[in-house]
Amino acid sequence: MTDTQVPAHSDRPLVEAYDTALLDLDGVVYAGADAIEHAVDSLATARAEGMRLAYVTNNASRPPRVVAEHLTELGVPAEPGDVINSAQAAARLVAEKVPAGAKVLVIGGAGLVEALAEHGLVAVGSLTEGPAAVVQGFDPSVGWAQLAEAAYAVASGLPWVASNTDLSIPTARGIAPGNGTLVAAVRAATGAEPEVAGKPLPPMHRETVLRTGAKRPLVVGDRLDTDIEGAYNGGVDSLLVFTGVCTPADLLAAPVKHRPSYLAADLRGLLEAHPAVEQLPGGAFRCRGRQAEVVDGELRLTGAGDRYDGLRALCAAAWAALDRDGRAADGRKALAELDF
Repeated sequence: MTDTQVPAHSDRPLVEAYDTALLDLDGVVYAGADAIEHAVDSLATARAEGMRLAYVTNNASRPPRVVAEHLTELGVPAEPGDVINSAQAAARLVAEKVPAGAKVLVIGGAGLVEALAEHGLVAVGSLTEGPAAVVQGFDPSVGWAQLAEAAYAVASGLPWVASNTDLSIPTARGIAPGNGTLVAAVRAATGAEPEVAGKPLPPMHRETVLRTGAKRPLVVGDRLDTDIEGAYNGGVDSLLVFTGVCTPADLLAAPVKHRPSYLAADLRGLLEAHPAVEQLPGGAFRCRGRQAEVVDGELRLTGAGDRYDGLRALCAAAWAALDRDGRAADGRKALAELDF
């Protein structure tokens, strides 16, 4: 994978071009308790076509077994070994810092407890129990008392590992605070910085490769700053879907490390070939019947055809202008023409 200047193209459906899909969960496969539209059928087809499906999430609250059961209930058959979470990556980092069998203060849920146990480490709930490190991950039950305990422990000088620093998490009711907001509370109280395990940082990619054995993986996600940047940091291709956090406007202003290889409305994008974007004389970009260029700092769209072809062309024009001029072009009118 190289720095992305235009969206990539694939003459074959992505299920044929890649051996493993590394799928984010929240905002990609499900939102809260419910499957996202088209996710179940698309994943069933991808599996039938021979693509391995692995579920890679920054949410450290639930053990892989529980996540696999939830996926199976939604109609996406999964085994615990198919689920890789940031708790596992965080536990591996902690295990590299403390003696075998050490106690670790857990600020989070069962996902962290089980991940630590996999490495022979013992979860405790208080600094008074003599932990050798602190590990923090998202769980809806985390409140002031646990955050205070984390602050006491971190201030005492213990190593501090955070599963991830996502500021928000998609739920069935909307966007809610994520682990990053809880980490920020401890940071504000102590002035310390945790070592972060989850996407987009290398420990999560390392954990994923170790557990899946993927040879030609495709990262699939809804967030530019975790999923797509994580793929960039790992040197692998990515597919962005618009079923979670990211909006088309966010994508147009994306720096290089936040630019996906491919983009699609939802997981049906796995089953499709992706058209090429070509640069035309004069600096415009064309994707099939849609053409885009920047004129006086504003994105202009012409032609007709698929709205996502239009978005691909807009991305190429917007990214070229951003790289050249250092500022984002105004894409509001062009996106409105595509009904985004």
